[in-house]
Amino acid sequence: MKYPLAVSSWDHEERDAIQRIVDSGIHSMGDEVRAFEAAFAAWNGSRYAVMVNSGSSANLLGFNSLLYVDDHPLRRGDKIVVPAVSWSTTYFPLSQSGYVLKFVDVDAGTFNLDLNQVEQALADPEVKAVVAVNLLGNPCELDQLQTMCERRGVMLLEDNCESLGAELNGRKTGSFGRLGTFSFFFSHHLCTMEGGMVVTDDEELYHAMLAMRAHGWTRNLPEGSKLHIDEDEFIRKFRFVLPGFNLRPLEMQAAVGQVQLRKANRFIAQRRRNARIFKQTFGAIPGVSTQRENGKHSWFGFALVLDSGGAARRKELVATLAADGVETRPILAGNFLNNPVLELIDNETPYSYHNAETLDKSGLFFGSHNHCLKEELEKTGASATKLLLDSS
Repeated sequence: MKYPLAVSSWDHEERDAIQRIVDSGIHSMGDEVRAFEAAFAAWNGSRYAVMVNSGSSANLLGFNSLLYVDDHPLRRGDKIVVPAVSWSTTYFPLSQSGYVLKFVDVDAGTFNLDLNQVEQALADPEVKAVVAVNLLGNPCELDQLQTMCERRGVMLLEDNCESLGAELNGRKTGSFGRLGTFSFFFSHHLCTMEGGMVVTDDEELYHAMLAMRAHGWTRNLPEGSKLHIDEDEFIRKFRFVLPGFNLRPLEMQAAVGQVQLRKANRFIAQRRRNARIFKQTFGAIPGVSTQRENGKHSWFGFALVLDSGGAARRKELVATLAADGVETRPILAGNFLNNPVLELIDNETPYSYHNAETLDKSGLFFGSHNHCLKEELEKTGASATKLLLDSS
C-alpha cells in the first residue's frame, strides 16, 4: 500500500487552464486573479479577497498591513496572542511585522487555543490581537473568542491556512476575524501549486493590502480609495504610498484556483466521509486519542495522540506505518517553543504548555485527501491496532 501525506487533485481542467494562460501571453497578476478573488470572497462569505503567492505571504501581507490602517491599527511592539502549536508561518510574519508573540497553550482535545490561558493573556493591556489558528481543519471556538476580544477591545485574526471550508454555526472559518488567511499549497484542500488568499470585510484594510501586495504603489487601487494622492493617472501608476512587498500571484495560479474552487464543496465532502472512517477506525483503539471536532471540521489531516508510552510508542508506530507505505509527520511543528529560532523572536512564554508538549512528544498525523481513503485508512488502522495492542 502507498499512502502519502498528499496527492494531486488535478485533472485535465487544471492543465487546460494553465495552457490557456500560457497561450494568452499574460502571465502576471491580472484578470484571472481578480476573477478568482471575487469568486473566493463570495464562496467564503467575505466582502473582499486579496490573492498572493503563498499562504505564508497571506499572513505577512495581512499582519503587516494592519500597521497602516487608520481604524484601530496595530503598532510595532504590540503583543499578539498565539497558540504554542502551529506552523512557522503563523509566527514569523508576526515577528517580521514587529509584534511580540505571547504564547498560550492549546486545548488537549481540539488542539486549538486554550481559552482559559487566552483569558489570562487578555488581562495584559499590551495585548492588542489574538491569532486564532484553526488547526488541521478544526474551527477554534471562534464565537467565544469574538466575545472575549470584543470585551477587551482586542482584534481577532484568523490563520485559516489549513481549514478551508470548515464551519462554525453555519459560517465559514476565515470570516470571523478582521482578516482570515488561506493557503493553496500542494498539500492543502485547494492546490494552485503555490498561492494564498487574505479575506476581510474591512474596506480600508483591503485597500492597504492591495497596495502592499505590489510594492506599496497605488496602481492597483480602485477609484475612490483614500490612498490615492494623484489625479493624474500617468503619475499614479508609479506613486508609492506604503512600504510594500512583491507578493503578486501568477495568472495561471488564479486560473487553476478558479477550477479548484468549483470542486471545493465536493473535495470537502469527501474529506468528511474519509474522516468518518478515520474516527470509527482509530476511535476504537485503546490508548489512542483523536482530535475532537469543534463545529464542522474540514480535515486537513488525521491527527492522533498516544495516551501512554509517549515518544517510544510513537517511534515504533511511525516505523511500522512507514514499512506499510504510510507517510506520517508530527502535528505541525509540535510545541513550537522547542525550536531554537525562539531566541531570535521577541516573545513571552508566561504559562505552562503541558498540552502542547504532549502533542509534541506523543502526537502524529497522516494525510487527508480529496478522494476516497477507505482502503488506506482501514489498513492503517489495522496495523496501528495490532502494534499498540501487542505492545500494551
